[in-house]
Amino acid sequence: MAAVAAGRFTADVEGDFVVFIIGMRFNKPLRVRKWLPVSVAMPKMLRYLDKNPQAGLLGYRAAGGLRTPTIIQYWRSFEELERFAKAPEAPHLGPWRKFVKNVGSSGDVGIWHETYIVKPCHYEAVYSGMPPYGLGKVGKLVAATGKREAARSRMISGVPSQ
Repeated sequence: MAAVAAGRFTADVEGDFVVFIIGMRFNKPLRVRKWLPVSVAMPKMLRYLDKNPQAGLLGYRAAGGLRTPTIIQYWRSFEELERFAKAPEAPHLGPWRKFVKNVGSSGDVGIWHETYIVKPCHYEAVYSGMPPYGLGKVGKLVAATGKREAARSRMISGVPSQ
């Protein structure tokens, strides 16, 4: 377990990055044969990405509830995310095609995602008494002092990392 960083910090991520949020929803929880293949596909993808950092995934964390598991992912670029999604050798395309064929728009299982391309100076984050987390884990933690003290100044000033 990572050590708690005593103090108040913000995240500094160099250059553009992508936040990709993906989740599923068990609309019909008793239809296990429909949702089980979907729910076991994501851990396989994440293990693959952990073993292949050149694919571009910077980090991720789980969120959501029991009925709506969600993964928040941080990618170096949209191009790398798209390349992973379309690569025949990567563990995404096959499960996606099976999902479309076996579940499709039946409503048994819901799948959703949101993708955000984030430019420098167009995000802000603060962590107080936390271990490295979220952007602070995939980027660099820097003290939230001076021009980094307030959310507005972190967002607008574009204070580069020193």
